[in-house]
Amino acid sequence: MKAHTKESQATMTPEKALNVLREGNVRFQNNLKANRDLLEQVNDTSNGQFPFATVLSCIDSRVSSELIFDQGLGDVFSVRIAGNFVNEDILGSMEFGCKLAGTKLIVVLGHTACGAVKGACDDAKLGNLTKMLAKIKPAVDAVKEPQDASKRNSSNSEFVDHVSAKNVQLTIDRILSESDVLAEMHKDGEIKIIGAMYDIKNGSVNFYE
Repeated sequence: MKAHTKESQATMTPEKALNVLREGNVRFQNNLKANRDLLEQVNDTSNGQFPFATVLSCIDSRVSSELIFDQGLGDVFSVRIAGNFVNEDILGSMEFGCKLAGTKLIVVLGHTACGAVKGACDDAKLGNLTKMLAKIKPAVDAVKEPQDASKRNSSNSEFVDHVSAKNVQLTIDRILSESDVLAEMHKDGEIKIIGAMYDIKNGSVNFYE
């Protein structure tokens, strides 16, 4: 499989880009890989890159976008931060990826058993981590059940995963409300912005549509 070119990127639509990621995740789940020569792709991308998707995911070592979607060099912009939230720097990176570099799809990818989400659920305090986790707290507050405070913490895996899913949706809301560039591209159908959850137990990605 060759690295994307300007011509192949131009044939991509948001839906086609999503299907490519879906198919890649199926290959990953089945322990299969597309036939690609990474060193050849190094050479192919040495004078430019033409990725088709931008993926915002957690820094979790188990959630590498290139691996779980079986993609190669030059295929995706991978933005990673604990808790997969956005700030102005990440929004700027996404605007570059879509408006200037031509990606057709933004995926906000949460995952099960997220450590950052657990920290937010437990109101953890530790140096700069405290301010970072505060950005995930709105998702904790938005999940209303269970109401029993003793069950609204990291020991309740179901609650943690519900917060992770809510965090994905709130992140998409922030992208659309805080980036006029991306909101306009989304409205005009130039790009698609979609949420997804990765299951660390079986390697599957569930896209929210």
